[in-house]
Amino acid sequence: MSELPACPQCASTYTYEDGALLICPECAHEWSPNQQNEEEGEATIRDANGTPLADGDTVTVIKDLKIKGTNDVVKVGTKVKNIRIVGGDHDIDCRIPGIGPMGLKSEFVKKVAD
Repeated sequence: MSELPACPQCASTYTYEDGALLICPECAHEWSPNQQNEEEGEATIRDANGTPLADGDTVTVIKDLKIKGTNDVVKVGTKVKNIRIVGGDHDIDCRIPGIGPMGLKSEFVKKVAD
């Protein structure tokens, strides 16, 4: 029998599986096994394909992005090196060649194998 993790809310050891969720019978807390890893550390930021992103990764833009307040556009396929993960709506800080520093949403990029 596999060892199930303790409840992250009340630390009860009596957790059980119900489909894709883990459930605590003592406090009625429900969570997915993947969610537990995100709660222990920082939330994992993922690209458009679901690949986890980290500081220093290289990504490419998958959609033309208009830059608010200007007539400039970040073209699809633009390669952005050395990203930095931050909190907020635009969860990636980076410097785009030819444009400068800006914030991107992770849903509009995909990770490039280094």
